[in-house]
Amino acid sequence: MSGLHHDCSSAHQQGESNEGHSHDHGDHSDDVQPALQTLLWKQVDFENIRTLNESESDMGAKIVEKPWPQRLNAEPMLESDADEQLLMFVPFTGVVKLHSVLVRSSEDSSAPKTLKLFPNREDLDFSSASDLQSTQTIELSQTSAIQDLPVKRTLFGNTYNLNLFIEDNFGNGATRIYWLGFKGEFSALNREPVEVLYEKAANPKDHTLIQGVGDVASRHAI
Repeated sequence: MSGLHHDCSSAHQQGESNEGHSHDHGDHSDDVQPALQTLLWKQVDFENIRTLNESESDMGAKIVEKPWPQRLNAEPMLESDADEQLLMFVPFTGVVKLHSVLVRSSEDSSAPKTLKLFPNREDLDFSSASDLQSTQTIELSQTSAIQDLPVKRTLFGNTYNLNLFIEDNFGNGATRIYWLGFKGEFSALNREPVEVLYEKAANPKDHTLIQGVGDVASRHAI
């Protein structure tokens, strides 16, 4: 695999905001309320999550659908299949201003190491995810604590979906992830139908003539 891009950020560095994140000391009770206030969970389109190279079908969707109170549970668990790589497509039900990605893995070599993020793409596979410049690349820690990984908010301010490419882990075997979440701000999509009137060839008899216009049009007709 090629080296990390120059935009790589550490899980132990703050993002553009001053929002705090885990330092491998586990969860703190005073972190719960702020986390819940910005947690994007109901805003995820769970049914349309796709995960490539998962050893068991739909496990990628299930670790995202796992609610906050169950974030420390060992099951369900996402595990890679043929190698250590995973590629997840996570759509939202509206527009998201993404603040951070939350990950819980483990302290062993199955923990994901390099995470590459691509917003608003529906065409990625392992080949393109490996070749393309990611919008942001994040280096994770080898820990079982919840990792709060800040993103560059200016690059994720209008996010409809998010692709997460786990490029490698801390060993050579399968990658395992126990919980995946997102923090940010949400704006619902306006799904009201917009009525557009379009006539390929309008019939003048179907319209009320403005006084004088009809006569002018007639005089200039070919």
